[in-house]
Formats: sequence, structure tokens, C-alpha cells
Amino acid sequence: MWKLEARPQPSRLWTFGSPLLALLLTVLIGVCLFVALGKDPVRGLQIFFWEPIKSPYALGELMVKATPLLIIALGLAVCFRSNVWNIGAEGQFVIGAVAAGGVALLADKTTGPWIVPAIIAAGVLGGMAWAGITALLRDRFNANEILVSLMLVYVADMVLSYLVFGPWKDPQGYNFPQTKTFEAVTQIPRLMSGSRVSIGLLIALAGAAALWIFLFRTYAGFAQQVGGLAPAAARYAGFSSRKALWVALLTSGGAAGLAGALEVAGPIGQLTPYVPAGYGFAAIIVAFVGRLHPAGMVFSAILMSMFYIGGELAQSRLGLPKSLTGVFQGLLLFSLLACDTLIAYRITLRKGAR
Repeated sequence: MWKLEARPQPSRLWTFGSPLLALLLTVLIGVCLFVALGKDPVRGLQIFFWEPIKSPYALGELMVKATPLLIIALGLAVCFRSNVWNIGAEGQFVIGAVAAGGVALLADKTTGPWIVPAIIAAGVLGGMAWAGITALLRDRFNANEILVSLMLVYVADMVLSYLVFGPWKDPQGYNFPQTKTFEAVTQIPRLMSGSRVSIGLLIALAGAAALWIFLFRTYAGFAQQVGGLAPAAARYAGFSSRKALWVALLTSGGAAGLAGALEVAGPIGQLTPYVPAGYGFAAIIVAFVGRLHPAGMVFSAILMSMFYIGGELAQSRLGLPKSLTGVFQGLLLFSLLACDTLIAYRITLRKGAR
């Protein structure tokens, strides 16, 4: 009875309405999931959407989770708008954390506060170097950046495991695979006492503002997007698609590395095998739910962090597996992909159908 009919031009209404409809569908499917698991759906939704915001402490924890997601998503937005598909931000996050952790381990009781900028710089450079491998292979050998960046995630995980199980292992850590706890001087400054929210939140918001200016108010941002989306047109206009590739991947890698540095020198305070928390993959969803727009990604990062905290609370309070976080993330992504169909198509009644 129904068919999809191509619109004469993309719908501006559904460009912004699609993420909202996708969220609604995710909630409805989530309710069915709770019922199927024999849990109270109202209590389940309360854990995911009310518990993370019900108190100042909960809001602080929400911002702690949202900060790395937003920072990584901002870098990925530069890539995706440039038609460069960096799927390996998780690996760049890990290497940024490793580089930052290496600098943090150099600190001792006499080290001054200068170590904090050094840790952040090391994280950024580490992420850029790891993304640079993908850029080099794509530039010189036309390797597929999706596969290369994704495979490098597993290499990064192995590098981290080698260090925490081997040369960087804490000799007084009761044989646990972890480094020693970093000195207090290496701690990323916090915004207020009694909360784990650090200056990383301010860096993330400043990054969102800077990205908006770069993409929509500068000639370089326009050239970056044209260089990736239409290489032939870019060459005709004098833009370099090769430059667009390197700028996109180095920016994205640097942002992921920055998030890794803020994480290990902030809430975690040491290197462990559990540093890879899936932020690099979740940030892909954050970027697309936010429509690759800085303002939209701020809100989608908060939503995704609610899924993270809700999944942890559902594990402890409802006895559900922690993998429920990934289920909700996947539901949101697939719902968004389905709802995006409405941007280019409308649903109409077939001619002659009752």
C-alpha cells in the first residue's frame, strides 16, 4: 500500500527531525527490550534518562563521560565532512593515552605544574602520529582508510597491553597489569572540589566553538570540505585534496589523543588494559546524531554519556549485562540510518490502494 517517493529536494524539516524520531524509536524498542527481559520498563527508562541528571554529582559524572565523546566527535566531524572515513579514533585515543601516560610516569615529588601541558601535548602528538600512519598509507599507496584505521585500533590495544603487562608494570601493584598511580601534580585541574569534572570540559566546549568558526566562517574550512567531497572541483578551484586528507586525519587523531590524555591524567590516573572504553567508536554515533554540527554534537554527546551511565546502573541495579550500553548505542545508530531515509524520500500511498 505504501511506497517511497523521491523528494524534489532534501527535506530541511527531516534533517533535524530525523535524530529526534530516531531517539523516540530507540526508547520504544528499549521498552520492548526491558519487557522481554522481565524488567520494569518504567524503572529501566528512569535509570537511563533520569538517574544521570537527578543530582549535581550525577550531572558531574555525566559531563565526565560526555567530555571525551565530544572531543573525539569534533575531530571526526572534520574527517567526515571532508569525506575521509576515520573509523580508528579508538586506537588514536589509546595511543594518545599511552603517550600522555609515558610523560606522566616521568613525574616525581619535585616535578612542577608544567608537567600538565606536557602531558596534554604528548597525548595530542601521539594521536596525530597514529592517525598519520593512516594518512600516509592512503596518500602514498591509496590504501583504504577505513580498513587501515580500524586495524590500527587492535595494534594500539596490543601496544597498551605490552606496556602495562611489561616494562611499565607497577612492581608494587600486586601483579596487576597497570602502571603506578600518577603523581598528584600530573592531575588535570578540576573545575570544582568534590567533582571529577576537569578543565577538559572547557576544552571540549572551546573546541566546539572553534570548529564552528573553522567550518562555517573561514576560507580554509570551506576549502577543507570541498577538497574532500569533490577532489576534481577542488583541483579546479586551486584546493588540494591531498592537504584535505592530511588536515582531516591529523585533526581527528589529535582530538582523539587529547581525549586520551585527559582521561588517563584525569579520572583514571594510571594506565590499565581498561583504558579503551569504546569512546572512539561511540563518538562516530555522536558525530552523526549531531549532524556533524558542533552544536548538535554537544547534545548528542550528552545523550550518549547517558547511555554509558545508564548501562552501568542497569548492571548494578537491575542485574542486566553491561553490554546493554552497546545495544542502546546500536539501536540509536540504526534508527538514525532508517529515519534519514525521510530526508530524501517521502512515504506515499500507492495509487489505487485503499
